[in-house]
Amino acid sequence: MVKERARILVVGGGYVGMYTALRLQRRLKQELGRGEAEITVVTPDPYMTYQPFLPEAAAGSISPRHVVVPLRRVLPRCRVLIGEATAIDHAKRTATLTTLASEEEGTGSEQLSYDELVLAPGSIARTLPIPGLADHGIGFKTVEEAIGLRNHVIEQMDIASSTRDPGIRDAALTFVFVGGGYAGVEALGELEDMARYATRYYHNVRPEDMKWILVEASDRILPEVGEDMGRYTVTELRRRNIDVRLHTRLESCADRVAVLSDGARFPTRTVVWTAGVKPHPILAATDLPLNERGRLKCTPELTIEGTTHAWAAGDAAAVPDVTAGEPGKECAPNAQHALRQAKVLGDNIVHALRGEPLETYAHKYAGSVASLGFHEGVAQVYGRKLKGYPAWFMHRVYHLSRVPTFNRKARVLAEWTLSGLFKREVVSLGSLEHPRAEFELAAGGKPPLKPEDDPKGSS
Repeated sequence: MVKERARILVVGGGYVGMYTALRLQRRLKQELGRGEAEITVVTPDPYMTYQPFLPEAAAGSISPRHVVVPLRRVLPRCRVLIGEATAIDHAKRTATLTTLASEEEGTGSEQLSYDELVLAPGSIARTLPIPGLADHGIGFKTVEEAIGLRNHVIEQMDIASSTRDPGIRDAALTFVFVGGGYAGVEALGELEDMARYATRYYHNVRPEDMKWILVEASDRILPEVGEDMGRYTVTELRRRNIDVRLHTRLESCADRVAVLSDGARFPTRTVVWTAGVKPHPILAATDLPLNERGRLKCTPELTIEGTTHAWAAGDAAAVPDVTAGEPGKECAPNAQHALRQAKVLGDNIVHALRGEPLETYAHKYAGSVASLGFHEGVAQVYGRKLKGYPAWFMHRVYHLSRVPTFNRKARVLAEWTLSGLFKREVVSLGSLEHPRAEFELAAGGKPPLKPEDDPKGSS
C-alpha cells in the first residue's frame, strides 16, 4: 500500500512513457481502484509508434495502423491527455500544458499539479542551417513521414514516367538520403527495394534509371553493428548501384539541387534527412539539471540528479551504464535500453511510494540488427556476426517479439505471411494528406496557383 495519495504525471507517450505507464497501472492496480493513485499521460499523439517498423511501413510491407499502438486501449486505467507540456516547474510540482481544446476554448495553457514526474518526451530530428533543407527536406521519425515518403517516391516515378523533359525526369528519379545510421540505411534499403520492384509496372522507367545516394559525414555507416558489418553494408549497397559517399556532408539543397561537400551536385526532388536526433525542447523549459548535450542528468536508479520525485529514461535521459568498464559511460539512447529502463522506472516509482529500496538499472548491450531490404540484413548479437538472409530473419523475429500487444504481433505476422504469398501493393495515396482538396475545388474553392502548391500531391 502506498504511503499517501500519489498523482503521477508521465510526459511523453513513446517507448518509455507507454511502458512506464503500463507497468505502473499493473503494479498499482489496487491503489488506482481505491483512488489512492492517479496516472496522467501527456502526449502529442494518441498512440505510440514502434519506430523500427517505419522502414517496412514505408515500403508497404506493414500497414501503417499496425506500426502504432493506441494508448487509450493499452492504458485503460490512465488518464491520457492529447497535448504537449511547454514548461515544468518541479520546485512547485506543476506542469504547463497545451491541449487540443486549448485553442478552441481560447483560455491558453493550463497548469497541472503532480506529486511524481516522469520525463520521457523522447527526441526530435537534429537539423542544421543548410540552405533549402527546411523547404525541401523530408524527415523519417513518424509514421506520417514514412507514409508521406512512400507516396512521394511513387509520385516521383509517376512524374518521370509522364514527363518529356529529361531534366525533370532526372531530378524525379534521384533520391538523396542524409545520415548513415539505422533510420537512413533501413529507409533507403527498403524504399530502393520497393521502387525497383515497382518499375515492372512502368513501361519507361527501369531500375538503372534511378539514382540512390547515401551521404554520411563520418568514415562508416551503421556503427552499432560493428566496423566489419558496416563495411559489408557499404559493399552490399554499392552492389545494388546505391551511391554511398562517406566523409561527405550536404551543404545545400536550395532550388531542388543537392550540393555535397565533395563538389557533387544532384538535381533532385527528394532529400531525406536522418542525420541524428537531439533532446526534446521541453527539457530546456524545466528547472531540472541537464548535461552538456542537453539531456537530463540521471542516476543509475533513473531518478534525476539532485532532485526528488522526478524520474527520466530513454532519449531524454543521460543514464550511467553501470555494466561498462570505463567510468562516465552512458547508456545509448536506443529502443533496447528504453524498453528495459521503462520497467525499472515503473518498479522504482512503486518502490518509492511504498518506502522500499530502489533497483539499479543494469543492462549489457546485446547487439544490433538492421534490415537492408527484402531478405537482406546485417546483425551483431552477443559478438556473433550475421549477414544476408539470416540477419534479415533475425531482424524480423527480434522486432516481432518486441512490438507491444499480442494483437499487434498477430497482425504484423499475418501481413508478413501474406506479403510473401502475394505481390506487393505499389500505389501512391498522396491525396490522403489533404482529403478535402477535391471537395473544396468542387465547392468553388480556388485552384492552386503553382504546381508545388497542389494540395492533392505529396511533393
